[in-house]
Amino acid sequence: MKKVLIANRGEIASRIIETCKQMGIETIAIFSDADQDLPYVKEADYSFRIGEAPVGKSYLLADSILELAVREGADAIHPGYGFLSENSDFVRKTEELGLLFIGPSSDVIEKMGDKVLARKTMMEAGIPVVPGSELDLDTLEQAAEKAEQIGYPVMLKASGGGGGIGMHLCQDKSDLEKVYASAKNRAKAYFGNDEVFIEKYIAESRHIEVQIFGDMHGNIVHLYERECSVQRRNQKVIEEAPSPSISEETRGKICKAAVQAALHVGYRNAGTVEFIMDDQEQFYFLEMNTRLQVEHRVTEMITGLDLVKWQILAARGETLPLNQGEIRKIGHAFEFRLYAEDPEKFIPSPGKLNVFTYPEPTGFILDRTYTEGNQITPFYDPLIAKAVVYGETRDAAMEKAAEVFKGMQIEGVNSNLPLFVKVIKDEEFKSGQYTTSLLKKSKIVG
Repeated sequence: MKKVLIANRGEIASRIIETCKQMGIETIAIFSDADQDLPYVKEADYSFRIGEAPVGKSYLLADSILELAVREGADAIHPGYGFLSENSDFVRKTEELGLLFIGPSSDVIEKMGDKVLARKTMMEAGIPVVPGSELDLDTLEQAAEKAEQIGYPVMLKASGGGGGIGMHLCQDKSDLEKVYASAKNRAKAYFGNDEVFIEKYIAESRHIEVQIFGDMHGNIVHLYERECSVQRRNQKVIEEAPSPSISEETRGKICKAAVQAALHVGYRNAGTVEFIMDDQEQFYFLEMNTRLQVEHRVTEMITGLDLVKWQILAARGETLPLNQGEIRKIGHAFEFRLYAEDPEKFIPSPGKLNVFTYPEPTGFILDRTYTEGNQITPFYDPLIAKAVVYGETRDAAMEKAAEVFKGMQIEGVNSNLPLFVKVIKDEEFKSGQYTTSLLKKSKIVG
């Protein structure tokens, strides 16, 4: 592998370029009209305009991206996360062109991308899943009948969805009737199909996910778990590793279940198995993300491993660098997703980033999409940067986060920086005994 095209933008493109440079691999970046001044465009060895600002006219142009890769002599594609990263047709076309796809096979992506099929596959693997529908629900009547069987409240979800998009909490039948049609329409608009299904809603739950890795030789390992329970609008904003509250016994069980899930589907490369956990530490499969996660940095911090490097090695057909017994976790890490948005209403706040300064203590990494002077446009997720801190203990990591946020300045756009300042002072968060309802039920927001 000598030249990689990165089919993505922003901080994840910079992250991939960083490792490729260390490995002596050239990089090709693509950019839309809205992104031409962003840092990653200059960091890559080669950069090419791919289209207009809307994603449908740029980062989702699969055929144009592959034509560029072939024309420029790339021998591999790294998809990052989002966009085409879990598009099995794109992966299949990449494979047919003889290019390496730095990720799992198209067959696995297809199987795990359909949430209903993924649930069925995990049940076959002996993994507990949240009670719910085993088939897509084509009509409101079918959905209502299933919800009655399971018992309200329920979550209505898009079969092709992920990342919190297309999810609706329904407390009763009237809620279901209100959102059913719009849920199908949003599913069609975002994911290309309008299929939906229902799961039992588990209140006061925790969102725990396990990083897995596989190679072409049948080896599967886990790199421990991440706690992702601080969410707004069902989307993560703070992640930490390891989880601050689960028992060692449960940690062992959930990591074993994730490996079991990966073995069952013949997984290779980086992936994440997401679970929801109740207050008795009973966990249920939610979904498998067949790509690198946004929050992979916290796992890198506690294991000392470069997950992008592992992805490249696995894509080249090499065996995983370490076996399970050689993988260690030391210390504690947090990731805070800094968004250009209102810190209480979470409404995006595009505009010019006039000021963006921050201290840089040891054990702190900032993966940034934008730098001072850049224009944050409304076309994409308004992620300014990911602030990642590490400490020998959880308390030490939180103290470092407080130090960073105290010295950080963001001007020109609204940001959720004030939210993080409040969260790290919140007693429930500090105790580590929090659930996905932390922001809703506390006085952190509003």
